[in-house]
This record gives sequence, C-alpha cells and structure tokens, in this order.
Amino acid sequence: MSTGVIRRPTLVLNRNWQPIRVATVARAITLVYGGTAQVVDPEDFRTYTWADWSALRPREGELFVQAVRSRIRVPEVIALNDYDRLPSATVAFTRRNLFKRDHHTCQYCGAQPGPDQLTIDHVVPRSLGGVSSWTNCVLACVACNKRKADRTPEQAGMRLRRAPVRPKWKPLYATHGVRIESWSRFLSEAYWNVELEA
Repeated sequence: MSTGVIRRPTLVLNRNWQPIRVATVARAITLVYGGTAQVVDPEDFRTYTWADWSALRPREGELFVQAVRSRIRVPEVIALNDYDRLPSATVAFTRRNLFKRDHHTCQYCGAQPGPDQLTIDHVVPRSLGGVSSWTNCVLACVACNKRKADRTPEQAGMRLRRAPVRPKWKPLYATHGVRIESWSRFLSEAYWNVELEA
C-alpha cells in the first residue's frame, strides 16, 4: 500500500448527512476509530462503527490500509455523530487559493513561469491604501511586478488580463482534485460542476 492511499479524500457528512468537508483517509479512519464518526456505505447507506468496519475484508481490487494484523477498507464517506454545523460558504483568502484562482498565471503578461517566479501583487498598492483581498490581489511574474512597482496598473501603463474577483468554487472540495463517483449520492450536481484543485 502506498502512502497515497491514506492521503486520498473521504467525504465527511454531518449528523444530518449534509456534506461539510473533505478529509484524508487517515483522518477519516482516526475519526471512526475514536467513535466520533461512522463509515457510510454509499451503496446501501448502511453505517458501520469501527468494530464493524475493521472486521470487513477488502474486496478484490478494493483499496485498503495495511494495519499490523489486518487490512482496513478505505472509507469513501463518513458521517459525524455529533456535528451539525454547515461549513462557511466563502473561499478563504490564502496564497494557495489565489494561485488556484489565477491558474498559476501572471495576470499582466500571461506567463506561467512556475510558483517560485510568481508573486502576489496588490493592484492598488498598500502604500496607496490597497488591502490584501480577493478584489485587490493578483498573481504577477517577477518581471511584471518589478515593472509595475508601487503604482496602479494605470499609472504603470499595464493592463490586467482579468479583473480580480472572489472565487465562486465550493471551498469544501477546493483542496482535492479527485472525483469519487460514490459521492454523487450525497452531493447535488452543482458540486460536480466546480473546478477542482489539482
């Protein structure tokens, strides 16, 4: 078993079976083992405690986690026992999400030099009252950022390829680029139409 299996995504439902987040298989197994959650079988919606789930043997070709004495089936969906809040509907303003929104592309020249050669540029510089926000920050290659310097794009004679906006993707799935078909029984079609982060 590769370490990739324990990093695969598992859909986490609240106690009302509404999707609230995605966790790794390792985290999901920990939650089930600790009694905080139960595994949900996406085929028949049956739930399993740790004792029940760990007693099941993986089917032929099914992913598993190798424990000391046995193989544990990889849970694709779990439901928390005592959690009923829904996640925030907005995408957090982070460096990683900004790179995702701008597709690792300079928003001035369109270059894709790689993450180490991209910087975060404040469209309205901080020295002019600009803030770090979705609508004021874009990715810029080192050359464009140096050329723009401490000016607005208009002052520097540069044009943005796209106006910076808050992304509309579902933050629940923004960190995993894997589509697991069994999740479709728990998610509306709208969730599948969002771009997933690689």
